[in-house]
This record gives sequence, structure tokens and C-alpha cells, in this order.
Amino acid sequence: MKTAILIPARYGSTRFEGKPLAMLDGVPMIKRVYDACTASKIPTYVLTDDMRIFDLFGPRQCWIDQEKEYANGTERCAGAITDSNFIKYLGHYDNIINVQGDMPDVDVAMIQQVQWHLQHYPVTTAFTEMPLNMQEDPNTVKMIKAGDQALWFGRGITGYGDWHLGIYGYRRNALEMYSTLKVTLEEDIEQLEQLRWLKNGWQIGCLSVQYNGVEINAPEDVDLWHKINSQ
Repeated sequence: MKTAILIPARYGSTRFEGKPLAMLDGVPMIKRVYDACTASKIPTYVLTDDMRIFDLFGPRQCWIDQEKEYANGTERCAGAITDSNFIKYLGHYDNIINVQGDMPDVDVAMIQQVQWHLQHYPVTTAFTEMPLNMQEDPNTVKMIKAGDQALWFGRGITGYGDWHLGIYGYRRNALEMYSTLKVTLEEDIEQLEQLRWLKNGWQIGCLSVQYNGVEINAPEDVDLWHKINSQ
């Protein structure tokens, strides 16, 4: 089973314009995420809509689509793996690990755990314990689970839930179907792509990982990342 890591990197984030190119200790964030992923020895590709990001990597490491609008990173991953040019020049893969481009502290162990969990679910994701100070933050995504299955995701949940991390695993046939699934009100309100799976009756597996990093959701998170990494 051939596996690839895909890193969606849309330049025009509504909450943080140009986020993939935010500098973290002199290195663009998307480059830090890419380097962390390639340490897994799994083929890794950045998916973008912007030439400034494409030029960081070139055609052997990056796929660009400036014509189609994708609602989220999962849609962009689905678009890439079904694109004839991606298949021709970058390859055909059976399993996909989607690492969001705002996770500069992702590590190999997390990636390997998500890859392993795909044997149990066609879609799976990772979570970790959420610090209490993050429960009130609407930028952090909270996950409710039962056993190793995710039941719900939300931004407004406070006081309980685990910290959902931006790393997913998909079997190819599941990812190919994603864009055909109905978009529901809950997905529009929460702006959480994984709700599309749940609202269309799919099960999402989940597993606990160790994570002590920062997710870059807003400009102030860049300052937080520098503060933590200067200690």
C-alpha cells in the first residue's frame, strides 16, 4: 500500500492572510512542516493555489491548482489525487496522510501512528489532551470521542473535549468520495471539514498522540511559537 503525505497550503486564509509563508525563526512555516514530514521518509507534497508557495518547492514537491476553488484542505487533497498531472508526475497512492500546513511542530511519531490506524478506519485523525487555557479559545478545535471513534468536533465547546490536531489519514477510495458528499449547515457554521464525514454517516477513527507544539491559527500564534521556542 503506497502512502503519501499531502500538505494543503492555501495562501488566502480568511483568518490569517499568507499564513503558509509566515516566518518562524527565519523559515517559512510551510517549509518547516514539509521538512518535518519528509523526516518520515514518506513521499511528501505541498498542495497550493499560489505561485509564491509553489516557487519554494518546485514541480517535484508541489502541486498547484489556481483554477478551482476548494472549500477546505480535504477537498484540495481529493482534487490532487484525482488529477491526471499529479498522478503522472508525482504518483498514484493508496493511502493519504493529510498534514495541515499550520502544524510546524508535527513529528514522525504522529504521522506513523495515523498511518497505522488506517488499518481500522477509512478515515482517521489524531488528538491530544487539551490544556484548560485553550478550552475557551474559539480557534482551537475540540473533539468528543468514544473509544477510538470520533463523535463530534466543534470550536465553541468549552470545559471538556480533547484537542483535535490537524492531521488525518484517508484510504484513497474514501478521499475520492469526499467532494460528492453533502455539505451541511454544521460544517458551514463550524468551518470544520471533518464534519462532512460525520454528517454523511461515515465513521472517523481517532487516536491519542503526544504533542507539545503550537498550531498557527492566527498571527498572535507566531509570537507564541517564538516565545516557546526561545526558552
